[in-house]
Amino acid sequence: MAIAIVRTKDLLAVVMLTGIYGLLSASFFVVLDAVDVAFTEAAVGAGISGLLMLAAITMTGRTEAPKRHKPLLALLVVFVTGGMLIYGTLDMPYFGSFEAPVHQHVAPRYINDSMQEVGVPNIVTSVLASYRAFDTLGEVAVIFTAGIGVLSLLSLPQRRRSYRLDESKKELMHEQHMVVRIVSKTLIPFILLFALYVQFHGDFGPGGGFQAGVIFAAAIILYAMLFGLDTAKRVFNQTLIQLIAAIGLLLYASVGVVSLFSGVNYLDYNVLADDPVAGQHLGILLIELGVGCTVAAVMIIIFFNFVGRREAQQDANEQNSTELNNSHELKSTELKSTELNNTKQNNREGE
Repeated sequence: MAIAIVRTKDLLAVVMLTGIYGLLSASFFVVLDAVDVAFTEAAVGAGISGLLMLAAITMTGRTEAPKRHKPLLALLVVFVTGGMLIYGTLDMPYFGSFEAPVHQHVAPRYINDSMQEVGVPNIVTSVLASYRAFDTLGEVAVIFTAGIGVLSLLSLPQRRRSYRLDESKKELMHEQHMVVRIVSKTLIPFILLFALYVQFHGDFGPGGGFQAGVIFAAAIILYAMLFGLDTAKRVFNQTLIQLIAAIGLLLYASVGVVSLFSGVNYLDYNVLADDPVAGQHLGILLIELGVGCTVAAVMIIIFFNFVGRREAQQDANEQNSTELNNSHELKSTELKSTELNNTKQNNREGE
């Protein structure tokens, strides 16, 4: 599948193959019993990434530019680096070996003690949200920074034209792909409900803030793709979405500040309640909520800016075309007026 992606020149086909690649990768993780990773790969690799790439190729074009040179030096570097990496794996323990260091030190500690210390059946959630919560905070900060970067690079001034569409355009919009629109309007509430389930059920099964945020954003992006960006902006205010992205990261960091002011380590949830296990549950719930808010808001921000840039280009092209036509019409009118004046002057001279 990866070779087909590299060799295909049709970018729309590349996006479709990339989604299939994501689903195959998710299936591979399921076979390895890494269900949480599979969930993330299915939501991000096969879901939101494809939507963002579809929005991107509407600006770049569907066909890849022809190659003008053959990067033999780059190919040589790839082969040398790959050979060194393969050579480095020869000293690693066999896959699944019980004598591997990870199975002798870290994994038994989490498996044996996480239920008593954290009280969460899903050990992956206890590791990500409690034992290494500071690392997860860094990941959320990276996602937030990515959203800020997209806003800085692709943000556009507010368009003065109203979001109201002409009645003819509204009627045309509802007539196109009517079956897809009706089915999607029926499914979007269930997608949002499933996102909430994944958000608040991550303690007991696969899921959490990352997966829930992506699923929630995918539902909103689906709505925007089917009903237009202007309609989506009327429903989902951009300023509010940007505020939610900041509030999510702030909520996560504030939980650690509360723990710090209580005299314990940063992001130590034991002091959030009288019972340490109850404090762990409360802390994980709050930070997962912050993660979900930030991830969902950043995904929506990225998509809205991509599509907004495309529509701004289209509006600029239409405006230039309209000005060009008006200029031609004005020149044509002036030319006709000049010819008419010349004709009248010739008639007077003839008389």
